[in-house]
Amino acid sequence: MIELSFCVSCSFQALILLLAANGAPVLATLVLGKRWAWSVDFGYTLRHDKRLLGDSKTWRGVCSAMLITAAVAMLFDLHLIIGAVFGMLTMLGDCVSSFIKRRLSYSPSSHARGLDTVPESLLPTLFLKQQLGLGLTDILLLVLVFFLLEEFVSPVLYQWHIRNRPY
Repeated sequence: MIELSFCVSCSFQALILLLAANGAPVLATLVLGKRWAWSVDFGYTLRHDKRLLGDSKTWRGVCSAMLITAAVAMLFDLHLIIGAVFGMLTMLGDCVSSFIKRRLSYSPSSHARGLDTVPESLLPTLFLKQQLGLGLTDILLLVLVFFLLEEFVSPVLYQWHIRNRPY
């Protein structure tokens, strides 16, 4: 049976974890510039010289997402492993969307409405729903809220020179 309840505090915690995981690579770039920005795909290409993921998906981004999200999770009295796994799954979802965009011939760092937010918000919340106390309604609302935040807050962060792109 499908559970239709909603947990405000659980959803809030998951949203903050999503924002931490998503923002950590941006902050790492601001602080470190290009240092330690090794591409996750190591420059590997598939047919037609299309990169597997692209240069913007870095091991530094994955590690910073895991570390920052682990620290934020501890603020909510969640185990740091849950936070680290949440950060890793968020970055895995981001890599999945990047992989799909490369296959669809989107240019690197281009915007694909929905594809840029859904995998990275859905993957960690689905896999860690029990540990975070989330139900199906919570997850669906989180994906929607994360999508809306990305659509409306990212342009502001771009204007403030925190993000390199308005999306």
